[in-house]
Amino acid sequence: MSHSPLSSLRFKRLLLTGAAGNLGQVLRPRLKAYCDVLRVSDIQSLGSAAAGEEVQVLDLADASGVKALLEGVDAVVHLGGVSTEQPWAPILAGNIMGVVNLYEAARLNKTRRIIFASSNHATGFYRQDEVIGTSAPPKPDGFYGLSKAFGEDVAEMYWHRWGIETVSLRIGSSFPEPRDRRMLSTWLSYDDLERLVVASLTAPIVKHSVIYGMSDNRGSFWDNTGARHIGYRPQDSSEPFRAAVEARQPHIDITDPAAIYQGGGFVKMAPHGE
Repeated sequence: MSHSPLSSLRFKRLLLTGAAGNLGQVLRPRLKAYCDVLRVSDIQSLGSAAAGEEVQVLDLADASGVKALLEGVDAVVHLGGVSTEQPWAPILAGNIMGVVNLYEAARLNKTRRIIFASSNHATGFYRQDEVIGTSAPPKPDGFYGLSKAFGEDVAEMYWHRWGIETVSLRIGSSFPEPRDRRMLSTWLSYDDLERLVVASLTAPIVKHSVIYGMSDNRGSFWDNTGARHIGYRPQDSSEPFRAAVEARQPHIDITDPAAIYQGGGFVKMAPHGE
């Protein structure tokens, strides 16, 4: 896509956590168009700061460090934490303690909006032959999905109690192209990821809203009608990749839990890393 901004609204300072991760690396150069200063953080090295950037290496389990990280921040795109199924200890530190630390820091610094990278794995034990809406309660498919369901609950509580707005993005499969038949339904292009995040940042009122992160795919497990107020309109589709994906995977084993449930292979992963 051409890189004219998707919104004329501009923030003084945006914070992108998890900026060294796969999607963080995608959004880091794109978010700069929407702010005067982009502050980026991760537990991993982030390299040197580009023009208009502030860089901070930080563990989200460090409450005082996170409080300092949010000083002067208008809004947060929170991708930080563990992004795959892992043993409980790192998920507890990054996704449970980390998200509480983030929201407490937002409360103390009067940051008004957070875009929270939730996951389709928060609802991974719904079946692939059903379509669920944005109000569907969680059915997590492992410790990772459980931590994202917890994060959505944190967002709900901080909205009602302290008025911090959140858009929880139940992100599907955001890769350069879909890798298998399931991803024909769950795929989210990088350009649509940007559209989704920018719409979530700039919608006038979101309170605590949930929206599924997907492109305009022909088939889908998810119905985003309940989040139309955010203004996200995907422009890409998995359809151009269909023939190649179906050629690679012509048959589906309908007795395989990865084919029965929306979470795919995550439903079979051992949560203890065994």
